Amino acid sequence: MKTFKPLLFIFCFWALIAGCKEDNQNMNLDMEETVSTFYLIRHAEKDRSDPENIDPELNQKGLGRAMHWAEILEEVSLDAIYTTDFERTTMTAAPTAVKKDITLMYYDPDELDIELFKSNNTGNDVLIVGHSNSTPELVNKLIGEEKYGPMDDYDNGSLFIVQLTGDQVTDTRLHFNCNCPR
Repeated sequence: MKTFKPLLFIFCFWALIAGCKEDNQNMNLDMEETVSTFYLIRHAEKDRSDPENIDPELNQKGLGRAMHWAEILEEVSLDAIYTTDFERTTMTAAPTAVKKDITLMYYDPDELDIELFKSNNTGNDVLIVGHSNSTPELVNKLIGEEKYGPMDDYDNGSLFIVQLTGDQVTDTRLHFNCNCPR
């Protein structure tokens, strides 16, 4: 009986340690499996009638495309929508924001701390509306490589999707045509 108690103690101690290791492994696994998905688009077609206007609104086709983006993103359960502080970007994001009941948040691409941005959006599905230069730049920062150059000035249909899962990064560029009114 005397040898049974020490063996029982050792067995219980070992089981406790093994259980703690398993909990640590599960906790690390949960952290690694957190998926953050970023959907990045350029603003829709802008009104080009006044070349002096640095902050034009969307034209009729752009308004149609903004509605089209809301339809495309309808099945995505967005947690946040970021846009630059320009009429054309906020107007592009507005139909999706209204449909999802999400308040727009503004960002400045020149002052964005990418690591803090990623950290603040861990586990979220995020829409980001930018410009022909800032959208591919932000994609490059998210994926950690210089893969995408500036977009053509008339490319309003590209959708970049970046997924971060632990240390894994995937990116895709899709293009959507829009039969929007002219």
